[in-house]
Parts: sequence; C-alpha cells; structure tokens
Amino acid sequence: MPRVTLILTQSEIDRLIDMKTAIRVIREAFIAQALGETSMPPIVYLDIPGYGDFRAMPSALRRPAVCGIKWVNVHPQNQRKGLPTVMGTVILNDAATGFPLAVMDGLSVTRLRTGAAAAVAIDALARSRIRRVGLVGCGAQAFSQLEGVLQVRRVDRIAVWGYRAGEAARFCRSAARHLDVTLSPVSTVKACVEDADVVMTLTPSRRPLVRREWIRPGTHLNAIGADAPGKQELDPRILREAVLIVDEPVQAMHGGEMNVPLRKGQLTRRAIHATLGEVLLGRVTGRTRADQITVFDSTGLAVHDVALGYAIYRAALRSRAGHPVTLFSP
Repeated sequence: MPRVTLILTQSEIDRLIDMKTAIRVIREAFIAQALGETSMPPIVYLDIPGYGDFRAMPSALRRPAVCGIKWVNVHPQNQRKGLPTVMGTVILNDAATGFPLAVMDGLSVTRLRTGAAAAVAIDALARSRIRRVGLVGCGAQAFSQLEGVLQVRRVDRIAVWGYRAGEAARFCRSAARHLDVTLSPVSTVKACVEDADVVMTLTPSRRPLVRREWIRPGTHLNAIGADAPGKQELDPRILREAVLIVDEPVQAMHGGEMNVPLRKGQLTRRAIHATLGEVLLGRVTGRTRADQITVFDSTGLAVHDVALGYAIYRAALRSRAGHPVTLFSP
C-alpha cells in the first residue's frame, strides 16, 4: 500500500489533540532543543509594506526523524475584513526520505503550541500559588493561553483587557462557557496587571503597555506578543530587573520582547539568564526567591510546530481521521 499524505483541517486537529497533550509535547521539545537534538535555522521574514508580513519557519527533530516548515502570515488589519490576523500552514516531512507526511492548518498548531509553551514557562518559573492572572490582549491567542495556565496552576480570577471597547467583555462571556474560572473584563492595563501573580501579554503593540511600577514582587510575566522587530509590550525596566528567560536567544534579540530595548541600548545580551530548555533540564535555576520577578520572552519556535505537528499526525494515523489524500508515492 503506498504511503499517503494526510490533509488535516482545523476542526480535525481540534479533535485529535488537547492542551494537556500539547504541554507534554512542547516540554519535551524544549528539552530536545537544549540537548542539541534539533535544527532550527533563523526565521525568514517577508515584509509586505502596507499589509503585513510572512514568516518561513523550518526546523527538524533528530528523534523522531521528522522535519517541516510553517508558512505563516501576520496581517494586523485583517479583522476589518473578517479574516484572522494570523494564518498559516504546516508541512511535515519524513526527514529520512523527504516524503510529505502531512499538510495541516497552521493556525490551530500555532495556538496550541504557543499556549502550551506559555504553560510550560509558568510551571517552571511562576510561584506555586497563583490567585490572579492578568491577560493583556484578547485576540486569537487568548483562549489557548488560558487553557494552558489552567492546566498547570489553580487560578481564582483572571482579569482581561482588550484594545477595543467591549472586546474584553465579549471574550470573557465566550471563554466563561468553557473554562471553570472567574473572568473579569477591566478597562485599563493597570487594572489588569497591578495585582496579578502572572501576567500574559498578547498584543501586537509597538510601545510599552505594562509599566514597571504596576508589577509587584514575585510576579511572573509571559511576553508573547512581540515576535518581530519593533514590537514591544513591557517597560524595559521590567526586563532589566527580572530573571529573563527566553525560548531562543537569537530570535529573542531579533524580534522578541527584548529587541527594542536592545537596539536602544537599554538592555544588553547579558540580560538573558537562560533558555527555558536549560531551566527544564536543571542546568540553570530560574526562580530562586519568592519575591523575584521572572519574564519568559516567547518568540515562537519552529521546532514546536514540527513536534506538535508530528504528534497530531500520529494521532490522525491512530484514529484514521483526516481523509488521507495521496499526493505522490515514493
């Protein structure tokens, strides 16, 4: 029987994998990265002036021998056109033969792996007791971020801020139908973060939204939104004073939360304490005191797309879901 390439849609992916599984897969991928068992060339950015940009994100895992690429776009004005701001496609290949194993919706993979990576960071760096979470931004990534944190910590209340009037209230009503936690819309970023034990920022901002004086001792911050040069969500003083953990140093310096203060001379490369993979391996200690501020600078790793894509592909094979289509046979 010839091998076939699976075509996996968003709805099929949602049926095949859950956040708990995604967190396990992404944790293992962080560790594989720290052990040098992955290959991940720099992201290639294709700027489309006046519209947005595209990113080509290739990577490979040694075990299993699988590789792939995600082709993803970010178009900030898409909401006005009834389209997602971020879209993408993941192509998964057998590294040994090059055979295309699957072509799958990249938006579902991106949401899952980003939420899972944030959860892994919270589990490794945040204090054990979390009473309040501040969610700054409630776009496409927001729900998976909450799914992730609720897998690794018990939370009493989540405050939500959105750019547009009524956006946070609409998100809270929708999310409350699926999550067993109190969700409260707030009108300012300050009200969202000032009493939070964990802060998650998910915006495309190009200016700091979260000020240092609003962050209390012991807070953990996941800086998710900054994923390209010029983007910035946090007051640089937060990064200077915090234990700064990154997913990948080169990407973080190029387009992560630290990219703007680095170029302005407000921060140096030495501010990076470690990668999250090094913390998970025990090579470096993340939080050492309850009153420390910790920051995870998340830029999004292509190797996570491949690792999660392969887990989805294996689940599809087991369930025989996805209506496999033969593209070609070796």
